[in-house]
Amino acid sequence: MSTIQTYERTTTAVLDYKIDLAPLTNGRDDAVSDWLAAGETIASYTPTSSDVDLVIDSSSLADSDTSIVVWVSGGDTTDTVYFIDVHVVTTDGREDDFSIRLVPIQRK
Repeated sequence: MSTIQTYERTTTAVLDYKIDLAPLTNGRDDAVSDWLAAGETIASYTPTSSDVDLVIDSSSLADSDTSIVVWVSGGDTTDTVYFIDVHVVTTDGREDDFSIRLVPIQRK
């Protein structure tokens, strides 16, 4: 499983997180390469939460079906690291798992 990014989030946050499988094509400045091949897109995906306290409110495809956006709430225990895992199947038949690591913090 590939961890895409680690984010700190406040314990009351309701935020969206993006898994971009074609960051170079999608114009991200820090991108080195795309995971998807040219012309390949995401055919299906399944997001899951590592803990019942972290809720996946919704998810959708973006960037011409080369990225996944997951909206998340909950996960308010500051001594717990949470993960959003996403299983991806592409139009070329490739499958892999990607993960977003979420670290809750208390804002002062």
